[in-house]
Amino acid sequence: MAINVLLVDDETSFVETLARRLTLRQFAVWQANDAETAMRILADNPTIDVVVLDVKMPGTDGLTAIKNIKRRHPMVEVILLSGHATLEASVGGMALGAFDYLLKPVRIDELVYKVEDAHRRKAIQEEKIRSLRGVTPPESNEQKT
Repeated sequence: MAINVLLVDDETSFVETLARRLTLRQFAVWQANDAETAMRILADNPTIDVVVLDVKMPGTDGLTAIKNIKRRHPMVEVILLSGHATLEASVGGMALGAFDYLLKPVRIDELVYKVEDAHRRKAIQEEKIRSLRGVTPPESNEQKT
């Protein structure tokens, strides 16, 4: 089963290059150059597992975008990317629910590992939810007389 990844970065050539490299590694990839487009893609494609999100973008920045993503799609994992290492962005992003924070230029093998790891965490969380939904409370199993 392919991992479904949404790449969000205002640098078009970066997104296109990364998409080609991830596609060669059997990932299903969507692309967006701004947060608003990313939100539409997420709404239209509920199978997306992981978002790789640039922190610094014109319009809605990555930290605002992650708030919106986690509010509307809480199970989607988000990996933040930035070309500008700041403590505020990394700590802020993690506090908002980011899976991880990576610096550009990111090595493709490192990104692939992080995406696979984020996908595993999402799958584990979804399995926990499915198992909890399948469990009935003990008192409902008792026969009423």
